[in-house]
Amino acid sequence: MGGDLLLLSVYDIVKYFPVARSFIERLFGEKRYVRAVDGISFEVEKAEIFSLVGESGSGKTTTGKLILRLIEPTSGRIVFDGVDITHIRGEKLREMRKHMQVIYQDPYASLNPRMRVGDAIKDPLEIHGIAKGEEAKEMVLDMLEKVGLTPAEDFYRAYPRSLSGGQRQRVAIARAMITKPKLVVADEPVSMIDVSLRASILELMLKFRDEIGLSYLFITHDLAVAKYISDRIAIMYLGKIVEIGGKKEIFSNPLHPYTKALMSAIPVPVPGRKRERIKLPGEIPSPIDVPPGCRFHPRCPSRMDVCREKEPALLEVSKGHLVACHLFT
Repeated sequence: MGGDLLLLSVYDIVKYFPVARSFIERLFGEKRYVRAVDGISFEVEKAEIFSLVGESGSGKTTTGKLILRLIEPTSGRIVFDGVDITHIRGEKLREMRKHMQVIYQDPYASLNPRMRVGDAIKDPLEIHGIAKGEEAKEMVLDMLEKVGLTPAEDFYRAYPRSLSGGQRQRVAIARAMITKPKLVVADEPVSMIDVSLRASILELMLKFRDEIGLSYLFITHDLAVAKYISDRIAIMYLGKIVEIGGKKEIFSNPLHPYTKALMSAIPVPVPGRKRERIKLPGEIPSPIDVPPGCRFHPRCPSRMDVCREKEPALLEVSKGHLVACHLFT
């Protein structure tokens, strides 16, 4: 990808969490870690929607927190808009956060129940010195109109407890967009929303992408949602990216056995027509005891002897389509 088009570059980022142990274990046992994110690299272009897809426990949310610098990486580098932000702190970090916002999964937990909607959306404007007083209020009212919460004055004075789940998530989106960020990390933003409202929330997010040219790192376990909103998709499994490609390429030509299994779980929108389901044995292993070799091999229907011994590298098999699998090395 061209340098001028890139907004975010992640280089071999790693995050290990130490496992809590007893006093005796600390004295005589070796240190153990949760290998939440274990050396991943990817890039996000300006005005692009890049999705991370995988089961719970694959490291998607931890990746989002690393990029937002909510947690410190164990190793690796994060470059945002041409600036290495891996270890920045203090005022530089606060300034950067104006350009990087987040939409959380749970709209019931992400809003302060004691804060009025207007104040919650206005807070980022005042924290980052963008606007205050009446100017900030006018910006908030305008944003409430944009996210479809009308009459805006009524919602400005309301408390979150009086809103539905869909309305609360629109407030969360408004709060994220009020600073006109360059990147938004959207962590399962529709998974707790009623199915009938999901399309409208996704359309709202797409509208902001088109209006202000922002990029999304979109985190989801649902490939059907990823298909609807993404430009490119990365499939994660147990802290690793196993496949990256454009949306059309991933859905028309999935390569990794894990991607194929996820794809087989998507319902077919044709009455009477069924997709052949690929059922994987067992569950995703513990990130404390990662299997040797390819970490997917205990569940893989196509495993070979080399899969138990050697971890596959993420290699480009066609333009823009990368896969980490010994079937393609």
